[in-house]
Amino acid sequence: MQTLTRIPFFKDVADLDFERFDRLCAWRRYDDGELVVDYEDESSDVYFIIAGEVRILIRTMAGKEIILGESKAGQFFGEMTAIDGAKRSANVTALTKSELCIMPAHVFREVIFTSHTTCERILRLLTGRVRELNARLAEHSIFDLKHRLYSELLRMAQPRPGKPSERAVTPPPFHHVLAARIGCRREQVTRELSAMAHEGLVEKTRGALVLVKPHVLQTRLDEAMREGG
Repeated sequence: MQTLTRIPFFKDVADLDFERFDRLCAWRRYDDGELVVDYEDESSDVYFIIAGEVRILIRTMAGKEIILGESKAGQFFGEMTAIDGAKRSANVTALTKSELCIMPAHVFREVIFTSHTTCERILRLLTGRVRELNARLAEHSIFDLKHRLYSELLRMAQPRPGKPSERAVTPPPFHHVLAARIGCRREQVTRELSAMAHEGLVEKTRGALVLVKPHVLQTRLDEAMREGG
């Protein structure tokens, strides 16, 4: 059933007329590799991911593309343009077959203004994103390539089932993708990962890149941050 109540962002929200707002939204499926929105697109809809995964890219003034990250089912994007009306600042492409709920900007704003619960949630989400971007900016200002890679891998990794001391990035990321995330060349990522493997810090399995000693990576980051600060 196509309803906003399927979306985690609206879980336990009791101060919205969902039947009314459901009728104001559209649901669409995207194939893997299909463009959802592009840079400077003048659309202003908000996209809630029902199923699948998308990748978000930004482009620098010099034309270089940097991967901000991937968003999966339960997450959403496009809220900034819906709020301020500016052109799209990122490119979003479906990584897998995906289903999205598309909410027009004026509907999104009405939802936020109508529901204290959703207003509180969007404020917390936007604050969290600002903090994350500030952290990334600090990393690029302070860290060298090696430490930026440590930080990105820790950010991408999840606890490894059955081995609480380890973390894993599943599936193992392509080297060119990691390079686009931290602003370097693929060859540099390959070299650093080889050095990490030689130290016993990472291990590539069939389905994951395992961070064998994530605490060591975090300790090195903390030391680099103190030195850089």
